[in-house]
Amino acid sequence: MLNLNNVEVIYDGVILVLKGVSLEVRDGGITTVLGANGAGKTTTLKAISGLLRTERGEVTKGSIEFGGQRIDRLPAYELVQRGLVQVFEGRRVFEHLTAEENLIAGAHTERDRGRVSSGIDRVYQYFPRLKERRGVQAGYLSGGEQQMLAIARALMANPRLMLLDEPSLGLAPMLVEEIFEIIRRLNREQQLTVLLVEQNATLALTIAEHGYVMENGRIVLEGSAEALRENADIKEFYLGLTEVGARKSYRDVKHYKRRKRWLS
Repeated sequence: MLNLNNVEVIYDGVILVLKGVSLEVRDGGITTVLGANGAGKTTTLKAISGLLRTERGEVTKGSIEFGGQRIDRLPAYELVQRGLVQVFEGRRVFEHLTAEENLIAGAHTERDRGRVSSGIDRVYQYFPRLKERRGVQAGYLSGGEQQMLAIARALMANPRLMLLDEPSLGLAPMLVEEIFEIIRRLNREQQLTVLLVEQNATLALTIAEHGYVMENGRIVLEGSAEALRENADIKEFYLGLTEVGARKSYRDVKHYKRRKRWLS
C-alpha cells in the first residue's frame, strides 16, 4: 500500500534529517518503526502525510507512493481524501469541543450526515468509554481518553492507512495495553492498515508483523516482528535485555555505542 524509496528530507534548505529512507507497508498489515528520540520517525510520518511544508521541510530526493501513485508532492488535505490519516504525538484534540464534536470534526470530508452518524456509532463500538464521555469537553478527558479520542477522530475520515505517532506516550501501562488491543482489533476487523511509530518496542513488536529500526535519519535494520524480537541487538538496546535475559544499565554510553553491530 505504501512505499518510501530512498527518501531524503531537508528542513530550511540546509538541515538534512532523513538520509535515504526506504520502507514498505503491506496492505492490511501493521508495520512499526522503532527508534529513539531524534531518530527521524516523526519526520518520516510527516513526509508521508504531506505536513512537512508547515515546518519548512521538503522531500528533496526519492519518492513516496500510496496505492501505486506518487504522493510526495500532494497537499495534506488531498491525502486525507485518499484515505491516509495521521494521529499526532501528544494527541492534540480540540480541547474546547466535546468528545463527540471532535468526532464530527474528524468527518469533515464526509457530506452525508447519515454516514457521519453511523461512523460515530461504529467508533463507539471500539471506544465505549468515549460514548460515556461524549458530552464532556475534550480538555477535561484523561490522557488515555484523549488518546482514544485522537484515534477515533482519525477513524471518522474512513482511512485506508493510519499513521500512529507514539500512541503510548505518557500513558499508564494498562491504558497502553488497552489502546494497542483496540489497534489490533481495528486492523483485524476493519482491515485497517497501520504504520506505527513507537519507542515501546515490546508492545509494538507484539502487534506488528514487520518492523524497521531507525537511527540518525536512516533505516539500520528491518525484518519480521518475530525476527526483530529475537535479534540480540534489539533485545539489548530496545527491550533492555542482555543475551542471558538479565536487565542491564546503559550508563556506559561508550560500550552501548560500540556494541551496535548494525552501524559497524
